[in-house]
Amino acid sequence: MQLRRHERTSIFIDGSSLYFASKNLGFDVDYRNLLTMFETRTNLVRAYYYAAMPETDDYSPLKPLTDWLAYNGYTLVTKSAREFTDHTGRRRIKGSMDVEMAVDLMEQAERLDHAILFSGDSDLRRVVEAVQRRGVRVTAVSSMRNSPPLIGDDLRRQVDRFVELGDIARDFTRRPSEPRARPNPSPIRHPADQDPSEEETEL
Repeated sequence: MQLRRHERTSIFIDGSSLYFASKNLGFDVDYRNLLTMFETRTNLVRAYYYAAMPETDDYSPLKPLTDWLAYNGYTLVTKSAREFTDHTGRRRIKGSMDVEMAVDLMEQAERLDHAILFSGDSDLRRVVEAVQRRGVRVTAVSSMRNSPPLIGDDLRRQVDRFVELGDIARDFTRRPSEPRARPNPSPIRHPADQDPSEEETEL
């Protein structure tokens, strides 16, 4: 991934997509380190995190994470997920965030040089094409190391660059011994901090 310090950059994280991709690759995401990586290597404008929340009175396991993200530098975008029962009788939750991501991409396009999507959803291809016409460079971060791949061919062909999630995971992997993110965590120095005079970083 080419990150340039002078470029106005925003990241758009489909929470569900990143969660399943990282789990399939066998690691947990450290969102503090993920944010630090972009803050130190680009001119970070905004970090969006999208999550569909179950519409229930029961406690949601997503709540601690989304609360932490909202207090620690992320712009949290949520909506209610729809619950349904599939043909086997199992309860399922569906909540696509494509529309929300597309709206934010279009609204931010005039302020950006580089948009980084943590998503592999081909439904985003058309909005990617639209922001590219406005001069925005677009990178998609997802994984081909699954069967089927977690990024659609249409999106992979449209973006300026595709980055395999597993290839950059070392920069924001939470080690098994580390506690999960919680409000007001103690600061952690990013392990790959580089000389601030460097203009471009290749991940």
